[in-house]
Amino acid sequence: MFKQICFFRKRPDMSLEEFMDYYENQHSQLSKRQGRAPSIPNAVRYVRRYLTPEKNPVTGEVHDCGYDCLMEIWWNSREDFEASQRIIADPERLQFIKDDEAKLFASHANPVCSVTEYDSPMGPNGEPTHVAIVHDQ
Repeated sequence: MFKQICFFRKRPDMSLEEFMDYYENQHSQLSKRQGRAPSIPNAVRYVRRYLTPEKNPVTGEVHDCGYDCLMEIWWNSREDFEASQRIIADPERLQFIKDDEAKLFASHANPVCSVTEYDSPMGPNGEPTHVAIVHDQ
């Protein structure tokens, strides 16, 4: 499994609610609205996690991480990830994506990372846990 994460800041003139509404109902549906094939082909999962700063239990302070959303996408392989990146960068799509992102994000300079994950055993008896992806029919 290959995972990508991206960090996004909302436009400063948007509330978090406006940002979430646009991302969920417009931007995340961009290819579908264009009548195109998915821009993230072979993706297994596409998740947006909206961030709310909370009090740090060690310092007692609220520290803003500087981002409003953490986006995650999973693929079965790095090859599937790279193929989707080529499709997104296609000049026929790229300007449309940039124009829509300008309605949503503070800039296009958003950190993009691949992820290596390690799970700690969290079961009631110390056994490993797992997450299963199930597609509704």
